Amino acid sequence: MNDVDARMDRLRRAARYRYQQLVDSEIERGSLDPDEVREERRLLQAADVAAHARAQIEQAERRGAFEGNPYHGKPLPGNDGRHDPDWWIKSKIEREDIRGIAPPALSLRTEDAELDAHLDDLSVETDVRAVLEDFNARVKEARRQLLGGPPVVTPLRDVDEELSRWRDRRQARQQADARAAAERAAASEDRPRRWWQRRR
Repeated sequence: MNDVDARMDRLRRAARYRYQQLVDSEIERGSLDPDEVREERRLLQAADVAAHARAQIEQAERRGAFEGNPYHGKPLPGNDGRHDPDWWIKSKIEREDIRGIAPPALSLRTEDAELDAHLDDLSVETDVRAVLEDFNARVKEARRQLLGGPPVVTPLRDVDEELSRWRDRRQARQQADARAAAERAAASEDRPRRWWQRRR
C-alpha cells in the first residue's frame, strides 16, 4: 500500500468514526430509532445485498406475508417488457376508479374513453361544442406542462367531426326509440283484452 492509499484509508476510517459518533448522539437525543439504525448497519455490513433481499423475501413467505396476494408468483399485469415506475399507482387508479388526483395524462386518457357517452347525455349542440372545446383546451394545457409524470398521449378531438358523429348517434337513438315504441304499441294491440278492460 503506498502513501496515498494509506492516507485515504485513514480518512475513510475517520469519516466512518465521525459518522458513527453523530448517529450515536442522535440516538441519545431520541431523533433516531435505535432499531432502525441497527437494521441499517446490518444491511451495510451485508456482503451481498441481493442475498439479503432473497433472505428477507423467504422470511416473509414463511411468515405468510404474501398470503392472498393476487400477484404472488405471477408476472405483474400490464408489464409488456418495458419498465414503468408508475405501474402500481396507475393500476390502483384504474381499479378503484379514483378521480381528481391522477396526473393529467391519466385523467385525460380516462375522460377521453368516456367522452362519447358523456356527450350522448347532452341534448343541446352548443353544450356538446362547449364540452369538446374545454376538453381540447385541457389536453393542450397538459401537453405544455413541465411537471414531469407520464406523457400526455390523448389526442385532440376535431369539434366539427365530433358534432357530426354526435348528431348521427342521436338520430340513431331516436329511430331506435321510435321503433321500440311502435313495437310496444303493436304488442299491446295484439294482446287479448281482459274482461275488466273490455268496453261495454
